Amino acid sequence: MRASVSVPVSIAIGTLLVAPAAQAADLSINVEIPRINTTEYHRPYVAIWVEDAGQKSVADLAVWYQQTDGKEGHGTKWLPDLRQWWRKSGRSLKVPVDGITSPTRPVGKHALKLDEKHPALAKLPAGKYTLVVEAAREVGGRELLKIPFEWKGKPSSGSAQGKTELGTLTLSAKS
Repeated sequence: MRASVSVPVSIAIGTLLVAPAAQAADLSINVEIPRINTTEYHRPYVAIWVEDAGQKSVADLAVWYQQTDGKEGHGTKWLPDLRQWWRKSGRSLKVPVDGITSPTRPVGKHALKLDEKHPALAKLPAGKYTLVVEAAREVGGRELLKIPFEWKGKPSSGSAQGKTELGTLTLSAKS
């Protein structure tokens, strides 16, 4: 008589359940618009984008601009004031763009959470990039902040501190 050895099915299934799941890549961005004490205050226009190692724009993530009088695109004539963004990708972008353009933001902290399914990031290959945030305000100034990060690589985070038009900028990239 032969003895048969059997492995319980629950052990095999249990092993599969404990295997680590692949994590999706995402970017968490926090942009602070500071309170500025001035007699004539206008909300800043803000562009948020990603550049490659050659400082070429590879993904527009957000553009906040004034949409006035209920006319879509009415405030677009001031978008060239976001000079760096405008030269790199803004002039070729037909606004509005779903998921990217939206109205200006008030004073305070604003969070963006974008994953690899976001249209601007879906085709972005793994590698080292720079997050760029530019703000320009009517009867105000301009400011540009940058944070390097790795996309679909090791997790990275960073921060930058604005002096006038932007407050604290933070970024967390997870893969």
